[in-house]
Amino acid sequence: MRLRGNVAIDLGTVNTLVWVAGRGLVLEEPSAIAIDTSAGSVAAVGSAADALADKEPQDIEVLHPLRDGVIADLDATAAMLHAFLRRARRHNGPLRPNALVCVPSGATDVERRSVLAALSVRRPRYNVRLIDEPVAAAAGAGFDLGSGSGGFIVDIGGGTTEVAVVAGWRVARAVSLRKAGNSMDEAIIALARNELGLILSQRAARELKMTLGLNSGDPSQTQRVETVGIDAATRTPRAERVSGWLVAAAIEPVVSAIAEQVLEILSAIPAGLAEDVVRGKIRLAGGGALLPGLPERIEKVAGIGTVVADDPLRCVVRGAAEILERKQTPGPGPRLLFLRCVFLRAKATLARGRLGATPGIAAPLGRQPARRSLSLADYSSGWRAIAAGSRPASSQPPMTDIAGKPTRMSR
Repeated sequence: MRLRGNVAIDLGTVNTLVWVAGRGLVLEEPSAIAIDTSAGSVAAVGSAADALADKEPQDIEVLHPLRDGVIADLDATAAMLHAFLRRARRHNGPLRPNALVCVPSGATDVERRSVLAALSVRRPRYNVRLIDEPVAAAAGAGFDLGSGSGGFIVDIGGGTTEVAVVAGWRVARAVSLRKAGNSMDEAIIALARNELGLILSQRAARELKMTLGLNSGDPSQTQRVETVGIDAATRTPRAERVSGWLVAAAIEPVVSAIAEQVLEILSAIPAGLAEDVVRGKIRLAGGGALLPGLPERIEKVAGIGTVVADDPLRCVVRGAAEILERKQTPGPGPRLLFLRCVFLRAKATLARGRLGATPGIAAPLGRQPARRSLSLADYSSGWRAIAAGSRPASSQPPMTDIAGKPTRMSR
């Protein structure tokens, strides 16, 4: 029987993944929540909510409460996250469950506290620990961090790109770039409107990106993919065959920024990690790792072999689960510290009760004799004194306190 349910959470801008101890990956849903504005209640979460995005149904507002890898709407995130955890049907043990949540390495203290708050405002509450995404991604990508070896990881998600060198469950060098998959989608939408007069949804732009990628940067190539959008002039639906060079031109600035950060981190790594990086290669994780042509581009720029990690979409949550099972999270949580203090205090109280008091000998500091418990006669004698119109001497206030003007009660 498990006394405490352990949960690993990859809280991403596009997708949220939940791993439960003893059961594995139990949930993989879009990070979306639909609000019924007329009733003020949650209409749907996850895939059901994301299916309504950009369709504008009446009285339904679809929110993506995370932006650039961090929480932008705390209430919506808390509602969505607890709905996911209820759906995951975590094992309910007698102790408060542990939750290991992945956050971007560049997240500020305020952004990190918002993650803690999202799992604390509703029941069941969790003992929350945070782990930097590059560490979890490196563990999930197959680097043997337990032996102290290092590795180079590039985690390209929806809101952020994490470029880092990791060694021994810690980040050695890292940069968090707030340009990733969503930035590419927005660039494709903007260029399609300017060049083709076509208004695309984010879902359509994402499909073009993952189909064409960087492999069709030559305008002479005729590779085209059909998509459907809104004609900017007539405001009516229109089908259009989009060429690969347009998609490649749109996402080129974001890809160039990622490649520059890879070079910057490579130029700053310690000498002791150089061999680990070269032999272990650069490993790509996250949904952006599946972009056609990206591994070849980074390998050409960096001059080091670049490979895509196994199952890159689940790489971060897989690494977080491994860390949680190995209990590599540093330091006890606040609830464990509180329980430890309570235990030590109870142990000291029990020791004082066993020691008692020896006549004529003062008890040592911290081992004072226990107070004598009042008997029934003590209570009855005091009650008779109050009933007779007087109060026991121990309860009579000094005359200086009751003479003159009344004084304010001390708090």
